[in-house]
Amino acid sequence: MKKLVNIIDYKPRIIDRTVERYLSTFGAVCIEGPKWCGKTWTSSFHSNSEILMGDPTNNFQNRSLAEISPALVLEGKTPRLIDEWQEVPSIWDAVRYMVDQRGQKGQFILTGSTTPKRKGILHSGAGRIGKIRMRPMSLFESNDSTGDVSLEELCNGNVKQTMTGEVDLRKLAQLTVRGGWPGNIDVPVDNATLLPEEYLNAVIDDDVSRIDGIKRNTGKIRLLLRSLARNESTVATNRTLKNDIKEIDAEDIDVDTVASYLDLFERLFLIDNQLPFASNIRSSARIKQAKKRHFADPSLACSLLKATPERLVGDLQTFGFMFEALCERDLKIYAESFNANLYHYQDYLNREIDAVIELADGRWCAFEIKLGSNKIDEAAANLISIRNAIQVEGGVPPSVLCVICGMTNAAYRRPDDVFVVPITALKN
Repeated sequence: MKKLVNIIDYKPRIIDRTVERYLSTFGAVCIEGPKWCGKTWTSSFHSNSEILMGDPTNNFQNRSLAEISPALVLEGKTPRLIDEWQEVPSIWDAVRYMVDQRGQKGQFILTGSTTPKRKGILHSGAGRIGKIRMRPMSLFESNDSTGDVSLEELCNGNVKQTMTGEVDLRKLAQLTVRGGWPGNIDVPVDNATLLPEEYLNAVIDDDVSRIDGIKRNTGKIRLLLRSLARNESTVATNRTLKNDIKEIDAEDIDVDTVASYLDLFERLFLIDNQLPFASNIRSSARIKQAKKRHFADPSLACSLLKATPERLVGDLQTFGFMFEALCERDLKIYAESFNANLYHYQDYLNREIDAVIELADGRWCAFEIKLGSNKIDEAAANLISIRNAIQVEGGVPPSVLCVICGMTNAAYRRPDDVFVVPITALKN
């Protein structure tokens, strides 16, 4: 069977090295993430044979075959790709069993755009099947960042001062609205909003019922999604979302329904929240444990708010929240590539840091995100103030302070030792 991806046409992804590392460590790898983020293409690139559960040929013959005999669809050159395995959940146990029987690494690559409930799956796959989360393209992957500055090097305090070029505000707005969907990268700006819009329609009209066969109120789902868009890049609680719906849309939805729908969105990889910084920094200040709300891609929030590039430029406050989401999507992709993790910081003294990257050795780096260069001084002062306060309180301070900015034309280190880096110059 001819493979889906031609190696010549494949655009390298940052996750490629992680896939290779997992294939050399586990008997099978499961690549999860939102629809249309490139899972199938990346998996096909790393596989030597494949079977697609969503192939409609001969009335979905592959799916029927997998339901009758899961072991049969596993036959083929390894690594073998089984795309959208959750369509036939019994494949999971078949893969786990086959990995045990063969006793070899890198046998299978599974992809999934939903997380099915455990019903029908006998074994977790722990130790046999390694899981990787894939996201839409970062600016570096879509060739919209020069890559002059490595985040890994930055987190080690190494940044070569360099002019990175002028940045156009309208261009930043276009990148935010377009998103990191591989299928949207070369689409004309005027049509870039169509893909996120259809993505949401597909999820609401099809996926929310297919995931577990339960029919849900799609009207309330849209209300909650719009509320999430209005609260993008904030730490809004479930009750805040409920009250927001009642106040703005003149509709009501109970808190339990909000919670159940949010769980559904997570299982569909529609949202990708930023966890609070959980490391014990040994400060006397108590850390709040609220997640920062994010969609899988800022383009989804823009679509729900009908925010075109022109409207974002005309509403810089909203643009600021969407730009922060764009930056934090990229920071998460870059950080995970070198075994680091992205968080946010907020304590009960109302001190906040937009993004925290915790390194594998326990060091942590603090980032403020600002759209305009006129906010750099304010952001740097906030970072220094929090660092000093943590030191006074006996805590472990951040090892690096940095302002990620939209409208700046250089990467440099300020006299106060705070780095400034344009998001359009960053890579992993």
